[in-house]
Amino acid sequence: MIRFAPHDDREAVVAKLARGLLFMALLTLPLAAQWNPPSAPTVHVTPVAPVTVAAGKSAQVPIRFTLTKGFHVNSNLPRSELLIPTVLTLKPPAPEVSFEITYPKGEDLSFEFAPKEKLNVYTGEFVLNIHVKAARTAATGTHRVAGDLRYQACNDRACFPPKKVPVAFDLIVKK
Repeated sequence: MIRFAPHDDREAVVAKLARGLLFMALLTLPLAAQWNPPSAPTVHVTPVAPVTVAAGKSAQVPIRFTLTKGFHVNSNLPRSELLIPTVLTLKPPAPEVSFEITYPKGEDLSFEFAPKEKLNVYTGEFVLNIHVKAARTAATGTHRVAGDLRYQACNDRACFPPKKVPVAFDLIVKK
């Protein structure tokens, strides 16, 4: 507690208050440095280089995803209808461009929250392969392909609300 003598002038009182506040701030610094909020799980998309395809032909586009360590997401084909599958949605840049997405096989694992049940999940890094087909009538030039990956990340104790991560790449159509 800061005590003031009746004869202290205004500047002395302000200086004492400032020293008191500084002292309180210094006391809380070690606590602030130790505070480590829980981090939300994330899925990171490795940037995709531009993809070139000739009109009337197709190309393969691997898209690489990396999940925060200690977390998993359900595969595209989870073992239960109650689980939220990982799904990539891409919007074709033109009607003459189509996609076919191939998902990797998941890994069967059991977790603390359901020890007797095996779940089909992706962990660490996983790659989705996109088969891009451009019709003969596809307009030449660079087209931006965009979409998102919807997933639900979980750790060994609980699941987090579903999220989406944006995915995009340039598709160059040539004659």
